[in-house]
Amino acid sequence: MSAEPIMETVMTHVDPIDLLSAIEEAAPLPIRPEYVEGMAIVPPTPNDNHNHGALELAFQFRASGFPLVGMGNGYRAAHKDGKTMGLLIPDFYLRRRRPTELDESYRKAHKGWYPIDMIALVGEVTSTNHETDTGPKLRTYAAAGIPIYVLVDRHAKTAHCYTDPVLPGDDPTEAYYATGTKVDLGDPLPLPAPYPTLETAPFLDGDV
Repeated sequence: MSAEPIMETVMTHVDPIDLLSAIEEAAPLPIRPEYVEGMAIVPPTPNDNHNHGALELAFQFRASGFPLVGMGNGYRAAHKDGKTMGLLIPDFYLRRRRPTELDESYRKAHKGWYPIDMIALVGEVTSTNHETDTGPKLRTYAAAGIPIYVLVDRHAKTAHCYTDPVLPGDDPTEAYYATGTKVDLGDPLPLPAPYPTLETAPFLDGDV
């Protein structure tokens, strides 16, 4: 069973990238923290059902002709003034492109985080931190303009496809997706063309 996520509110004068680097260096075991809505988050260690299901979804994209599906990279979302809004490591994603020289320069300048505009579709699979994926991460992805957010909520036993991100003002915590499709886990989840319908059955009969 996964432990609860660790969350810490970040003081506004601290660069979130530097803070996460300090957390990684201080941790007794390897971790990869994230940053959303002013909080540094150390996600719980995912179990086999989580990892197996996320990998199965990635394979479905690859089998449908989308070779730029990936896992493991970290992405930085920025406010309009250039300050860091979010530092996120999605469970899986579809990129618009392989990293260019400019993208690699960005990653070097931001200590390992790629620009989030590389992403065309992002996916998260909940662990015990389901509130993070269904709240702060959803709003951050919408604020960053990610066109499609696929969410597998193992706590609610549902799968979602969110589209049409909206940022009504300057506050990213007010961002949302205007359109959403929900199915029960085990049912196919339709995605907008040209993407495939995803089979969610790999998440059945597993622990949260």
